[in-house]
Amino acid sequence: MEEGRRKLAIPLALILLFGLANRQCYCDVVQFIFGDSLSDVGNNNYLTKSLARAALPWYGIDFSNGMPNGRFSNGRTVADIIGDKMGLPRPPAFLDPSIDENVIFQNGVSFASGGGGILNETSSLFIQRFSLYKQIELFQGIQQFMRMKIGTEAADKFFSEAFYVVAMGSNDFINNYLLPVYADSWNYNGETFINYLITTLEAQIKLLHSLGARKLTFFGLGPMGCIPLQRILTSSGGCQASTNKLARDFNTEAKKLFDNLSSSLSNATFRFGDAYDYFQDLINRPNMYGFNNSHGPCCSLGRIRPTLTCTPISTLCEDRSQYIFWDEYHPTDRANELIAIEILRKLDFNGTNNF
Repeated sequence: MEEGRRKLAIPLALILLFGLANRQCYCDVVQFIFGDSLSDVGNNNYLTKSLARAALPWYGIDFSNGMPNGRFSNGRTVADIIGDKMGLPRPPAFLDPSIDENVIFQNGVSFASGGGGILNETSSLFIQRFSLYKQIELFQGIQQFMRMKIGTEAADKFFSEAFYVVAMGSNDFINNYLLPVYADSWNYNGETFINYLITTLEAQIKLLHSLGARKLTFFGLGPMGCIPLQRILTSSGGCQASTNKLARDFNTEAKKLFDNLSSSLSNATFRFGDAYDYFQDLINRPNMYGFNNSHGPCCSLGRIRPTLTCTPISTLCEDRSQYIFWDEYHPTDRANELIAIEILRKLDFNGTNNF
């Protein structure tokens, strides 16, 4: 009887050892996302002093159970949709209390934070938010945690095989350079400010590369001058051409940066995801894409504008699929889906390759 137990214990131990070794050698491929409110999946909801939170109805009305989940939209983010189409799991927010080594191993982590910017000083009026440097610092903490849990070799392999998304920059203009309460609006002109952003971004991306990032996509800026908040500030209600030029000029320099980094850094596949022209066409010709409104937010207080955020006392448009913008800043789920598909098309992703 005792001998039988010993015989049973030997293969059981081998199974356990093989299972642990198998996990260390064959890591799940996951995503690590760095971004702002266009990618936030809940981090800011845990920052209780932040003025940039999607914690109230009607945010999330078309996502899962219809309750607010931290996404600044009625539904999915562009990063959600791109990850889904690539067959990758959706990473939870870094501040989600359910995060542990198993969740990280199977899903990755999103560090995206509403109000976050390339620059540390961006969106300081929001009180609490994670800048890109802070998000990278949090990522370093996750790396140390995983090395402790699964070993250095397995963790390094896990991080090197992951996909990385960085989607930043709009707040550096909307909630920094274009607001005269920020020193950057006085210390720079458009060209020198973009140079400042690109230089800072280059250092941040090189830091991520040194931490193991090998497959990274940066989402370029959209036509920021056409968001409802910018249009309401003009006498005509039209797009602000000067703001859109800043976005285009930033995209031009960012694409050069990522092309250069991809060719100069070891084993780096760094891509620039661009949907600016497509997004502009959505806005210019909404009817061609099945929309009937490209200038105002679906969630608003009617004539009382700008309301800056969607609240329980806001009224919703009759058909959310007909609106390009959900609130004063952010696109609707349907607009995000079309933008995500365009980014994948420009990156030559066809469902069978991982660009």
